[in-house]
Amino acid sequence: MSIDVPPRPATTQPDYPVTGSEDATPQPLAHESELSDKLFRGTTRLGGAIVLSIMVLVGAFLTINAVQAISAVGIGEFLTETKWTPETNQFGIAALITGTVMIAIVSLIIALPLSLGLALFTTEVARGAGQRTLRSVIDLMAAVPSVVFGLWGLAFLQPTIVPFARWLSTWFGWIPIFAVDGADPANPLPNDSLYTSSTFIAGLVVSLMIVPIMASLMIESFSRAPIGEREGAYALGATRWGMIRSVVLPFGKGGIIGGTMLGMGRALGETIAIYLIISPLFEINFHILERGANSIAAHIALRYGEANPFAMSALMAAGLTLFLLTMAINFTASTIIARSRSGAESEA
Repeated sequence: MSIDVPPRPATTQPDYPVTGSEDATPQPLAHESELSDKLFRGTTRLGGAIVLSIMVLVGAFLTINAVQAISAVGIGEFLTETKWTPETNQFGIAALITGTVMIAIVSLIIALPLSLGLALFTTEVARGAGQRTLRSVIDLMAAVPSVVFGLWGLAFLQPTIVPFARWLSTWFGWIPIFAVDGADPANPLPNDSLYTSSTFIAGLVVSLMIVPIMASLMIESFSRAPIGEREGAYALGATRWGMIRSVVLPFGKGGIIGGTMLGMGRALGETIAIYLIISPLFEINFHILERGANSIAAHIALRYGEANPFAMSALMAAGLTLFLLTMAINFTASTIIARSRSGAESEA
């Protein structure tokens, strides 16, 4: 019995244009966005434009109001003068900017290891309900008003930390930053007032305020470390710390740097907590344990209510300096985070 096999269709080749012909041209692909996409794109663009506009307007407002004061003394004297007496046309931000940076540096030195350890514990050690609870507590800490931290630092932390500050000055006073003028280690009745309202205490209070910000960003970076690389490190015999050192920390390097710089920007702009702690000092003081400190934000809060028009212009100039410094730090942090590989699922 024979089976009729249908003939195969003839193989044909497509018609290619002749070499040099103008017929082979790319065809544009039309893409029609839906209404929801258009609305979403327009809303996000509008939100971004509003934020940028507000920042530009704030900078313009500060600049316009600061011109009178800066023109009166000159930009050089404004940046190098330590005194602040606008009534006599003698003022500058040298002491203010130095105190602001010193408080921020002290807070970062304390907050960075705390934030890094908290982030690693949350992502690599804690599990289940414990991990969720830790994340919730960190978010709640970020929502605590700064005045609460300031009152806590003034009423509880300062009396508690003064003996430690005195101990540091006694044993490490040969290091300039730990020296305290007028302190006598041999005196059986030490003067504790020499150690109050210092840069160290203000930085310690601010460090507790920026830990949640830094830890949250680090947690997000560490938690997105590629699962494949984690399991590969374990498969090669790495311990938990070995895996963290070879996978998690390199992957989250951008989050660590970015979180640190964002925390520094937050520390530079802190007002109420520092205002409650420090004793204003209008001279450059690198002795962090010694009584007396200052910051731009706290100084503006202190002098705002009693300022005349010219003094107000001087305060606006100080605020403009802090605005530019904070913007530069935050922009640098955003650039580092954007260039980091944190957030990628794998290296491929």
